[in-house]
Amino acid sequence: MPQYQPITCVKALNQLKRKTPYHWDLNIYKGCSHGCRYCYAMGTYGFTGYGDFSCNIAIKSNIVEVLEKQLRSSDWKREIVNIGGVTDSYQPAEAQYQLMPEILKLLIKYKTPAIISTKSDLVLRDYDLIDELSRITYINIATTVTTLDEEIRKKIEPGAATGRARFDMLKTLRKTNASIGHHLMPIIPDLTDDSDNLSTLFEAGKDAGIHYVLPGVLYLRGATRPAFFDFVKTVYPQKYDALWKLYQKGGAPKEYKDELYARLNPLRQAFGLSNSYSQPIKEKMKFFEPLEDQVSFLDF
Repeated sequence: MPQYQPITCVKALNQLKRKTPYHWDLNIYKGCSHGCRYCYAMGTYGFTGYGDFSCNIAIKSNIVEVLEKQLRSSDWKREIVNIGGVTDSYQPAEAQYQLMPEILKLLIKYKTPAIISTKSDLVLRDYDLIDELSRITYINIATTVTTLDEEIRKKIEPGAATGRARFDMLKTLRKTNASIGHHLMPIIPDLTDDSDNLSTLFEAGKDAGIHYVLPGVLYLRGATRPAFFDFVKTVYPQKYDALWKLYQKGGAPKEYKDELYARLNPLRQAFGLSNSYSQPIKEKMKFFEPLEDQVSFLDF
C-alpha cells in the first residue's frame, strides 16, 4: 500500500526549457502509485527506484494557493500548462485529496489552457469542469495505452485503469470541446510491439474519436533501466536476453525502430489517425480570444 505524506511547495508551475508546444509543467504529487514498470520518472525528486517511487507519495497540500498566486500575477501570459508530465494527477491519491477540481476551477477563472495526461478514468469525475474549460480555452486530454491484453497490462501497469476503461474515458470526453489523444508509448519490444496488438489499439483509438495518436518506443535511462530489467528477469525471464541485447544503450537501435514504424505508419493511415498533437492546438486555439505570446506555440 502506498504511504501518503503532505508537503508544501514554493512553486506550482515549473518552466520547461525543451522545445514543445507548452513551456510550463504542473505536478500536484511526487511519486505515483500506478506502478508502471517502465516509468521514466522513477529517479526524479530523489526517488531511488520503482518501490520508492510507487509507494511513497507526497501530496503538495498548498498547491492550489500557490498556483493561484502564479496565475493572478501580471507576469502570467496564460500559456499552456502541461498537467501530469511527471506524476499522474489522477492517480489513486487524487480520489482522497481531490486537488484537481480546485486546479481546474483556477484554470477556468484565469482562462489558462492546459494539457492533461492520465492513465486513470478518475478524470471523468471532473467532466463538467473540463467541459467548461474546453469552451473558453484550449484543453487536451490524453491517455497512454500500451496494450488491451489485460494479462500483460496488470504486470506492467498494475495500478492503472484497464486499457478499455481509458479508451472509454477518451470517448466520453470527446463530447466536450477538448482535443483527445492516445499516447501509444512506450511500445515494448517483444511484449507489446506485435502487429495484432498495435492494430487493436489503433482500432480502439478510432472508435474513441481521438484527434491524434503518438507512438513511441521504450527508452531506458537512470533508475528506470535497472528496475525494468529486474522486472523482466522476474516476470518474463524468457525475454530477458533479447531485451538486454537490444538495449545496449538507452534506446532501441535504428534498425528496430525502422522496422516498427514500417508497420505502424500504414496502420495509422489505414485507420485515418493523425500523428500531430500540435495540430489540434492550432485548430482549436483560433476559435478562442488570442492569448499573449501564443504565436510561438501555434508555429510549433
